[in-house]
Amino acid sequence: MKVLIVEDEPFAQQELKRLLKAVRSEAVILDCIDSVEDTLQWLNTHPLPDLIFLDIQLSDGLSFEIFRQKNILCPVIFTTAFDEYAIQAFKVNSIDYLLKPVKQADLEAALSKFDQVREMYSSGKQPPFDLSLLEQLLSPARREFKARFVARIGDQFKHIPVEEIAWFYAEDNVVFLVTKANYRYIIEYTLDQVGSQLDPAKYFRLNRSYIAAVQCIGKVNRYFNGRLLTELIPAAPEQVFVSRAKAQEFLNWLDQ
Repeated sequence: MKVLIVEDEPFAQQELKRLLKAVRSEAVILDCIDSVEDTLQWLNTHPLPDLIFLDIQLSDGLSFEIFRQKNILCPVIFTTAFDEYAIQAFKVNSIDYLLKPVKQADLEAALSKFDQVREMYSSGKQPPFDLSLLEQLLSPARREFKARFVARIGDQFKHIPVEEIAWFYAEDNVVFLVTKANYRYIIEYTLDQVGSQLDPAKYFRLNRSYIAAVQCIGKVNRYFNGRLLTELIPAAPEQVFVSRAKAQEFLNWLDQ
């Protein structure tokens, strides 16, 4: 079984590789990719794998853009922290939808489903999906956004209202939140999980490492190769870029 992994968080990528080897030791992982642009390039220059594990929220946008630009005739298992994308995921070639962090039992169940439909895909037939049942399972009442985060300070914990948070960033598999008063705290979430719990009208995923509040975005400058250089308030420890693929979406979000 030849597998392509498309995932923009290094920790989630490594964990999926570990789980795959645990449940399917014969699996061959062809590559690990972290963006829409690089995935399209890979698919245009390599034979299709047997199976793609595909995160929905990638560093340069939603992975559904891949399907708009290329007809992918192999099964896909989506792995994401975003429940609200489930229905759209099943309208393409998805055979399952796993909520992160992925559990081994859920992965085993998804691979069992893959075994059942593999022959249908190899003969060019896409199995039908029961979207009405999926809507019942994954379409709860109006979504509520997180009001506060609990941060760790040594052996102590502190709750921080979302209104006080300027931006989040990931570094070496650790996610930090930075307050508007420029205090930094460690939180026990991945950046994908953080993004799924924030109001998208107020917070934007700038790239694979940063999510920022609209009030804490200062100057935005055009940069080389269509990227945008974004100034955060308080200042980030490094330059923060929005990719060319995501630049227009970001500007539209600012202009709401």
